Amino acid sequence: MPPDEIELDAPPAFEIGQKVRLRKLIKNDGTFPGQEIGVVLAKKGEVGYVASIGTYLQRSYIYAVHFLDKGFVIGCLKKELESVEEINESNATGE
Repeated sequence: MPPDEIELDAPPAFEIGQKVRLRKLIKNDGTFPGQEIGVVLAKKGEVGYVASIGTYLQRSYIYAVHFLDKGFVIGCLKKELESVEEINESNATGE
């Protein structure tokens, strides 16, 4: 996202209940309670479901993603996620 772009000017990229996959490794930056800073919370490729949608710094959406295998709900930015459904559709069309 360019520095001057405000993501909140558009609707959220993901919906509550949508199945998503992590595009990158997520470590605790100090905002996840009960875990040490730097601990890996979820790995690239792990799948979860959007549980809620909030905002971050009045510029971006933050998606609370529930990773069922881990039992964690982790806040993720749009750039850290991809829709599982979109990937399956593009694979079916050979793109």
